[in-house]
Amino acid sequence: MIRGSCHCGQVHWSFEGTPETATACNCTFCRRGGGFWAYDWVNEGIRTEGETDLYMHGDKDIEFHRCSNCGNLMWWRGHKPHPDGRTRIAVNLRMAEDPAAVAGIPIHHFDGFDSWDSMPDDGRTVGDNWF
Repeated sequence: MIRGSCHCGQVHWSFEGTPETATACNCTFCRRGGGFWAYDWVNEGIRTEGETDLYMHGDKDIEFHRCSNCGNLMWWRGHKPHPDGRTRIAVNLRMAEDPAAVAGIPIHHFDGFDSWDSMPDDGRTVGDNWF
């Protein structure tokens, strides 16, 4: 189990197991927020708690959640459930309480700005981006 929390400790998430990859997206929102996203489903592999503010933009398919107190970007979740009733969610691995637990996770690059396709991976991990 990997756990994450915001800077002030008001908001928390947990990820069951270890993600195979962390996605770095270059869309206009993610490149500003700097998240490394690990995906699953609400209340299945990922659980969240705490008071957040949400932001939606553009097609309004994704809700970005941040701590309402300290402002840390915690997760995004689908605004509507999939046809099977489950809702997609991704937590920001930069909020991991134990950086060593996520440092070795490979980063998958995704072009959310232009092509909406995967980009070539460069072999770097989450830990390689934490100076």
